[in-house]
Amino acid sequence: MKDWLIEHKISVLLGALLTLGGIYYFYVSDSATTSPVNTLSMEDKVQENVGEGGSTQSDNKPELPEKIMVDVKGQIKRPGVYQANTGERVIDVISRAGGLTDKADQGMVNFAEHVKDEMIIYIPAKGEEGLSSPITSSGNPSSSVGSQNEAKININKADESELQNLPGIGPAKAAAIIEYRNTSGPFKTVEDLKNISGIGDKTFEKLKDLIAI
Repeated sequence: MKDWLIEHKISVLLGALLTLGGIYYFYVSDSATTSPVNTLSMEDKVQENVGEGGSTQSDNKPELPEKIMVDVKGQIKRPGVYQANTGERVIDVISRAGGLTDKADQGMVNFAEHVKDEMIIYIPAKGEEGLSSPITSSGNPSSSVGSQNEAKININKADESELQNLPGIGPAKAAAIIEYRNTSGPFKTVEDLKNISGIGDKTFEKLKDLIAI
């Protein structure tokens, strides 16, 4: 046997190499056949997860705050209409308008109240009379804070700057109102305001709910 192996060792080695080569060929071929299937399966899962993640992110985008408009009047350094965001408070809008004047009656101001669209923030002067409601109100009567829709200006006591906060009342008309008080005495009714030159029925319609005597 030993002598036979020595004589045929080359044939034995070749046979062993062929056997190993066959095993290796079938193993590699089988792996190459199944690998693409697994790869595609993993790619599908990755794409599916990315798609789900993308839709979740788009659904959870934060909403931007709504822009609203607020009208600030009275004892304010820069009265006017200001833009605000939902969630802001009266103090934020007052600060944007330059703050209160020295004449402002801070006891009538609810600084912590949330602002609403079309809200009127009226800041009365110290000692101002004719106010029967808080200084803030919205354009919707059902959401008014006090018993009336808006804070009112006493046309018998307001100075020129306060009168000019009324719609349609400029420096000339404000001076004419004060001159009328000085020459004819206090207004007896709010309708007496139509005695002022330049204040007709249309202007009075805009003023009648904003004034008191």
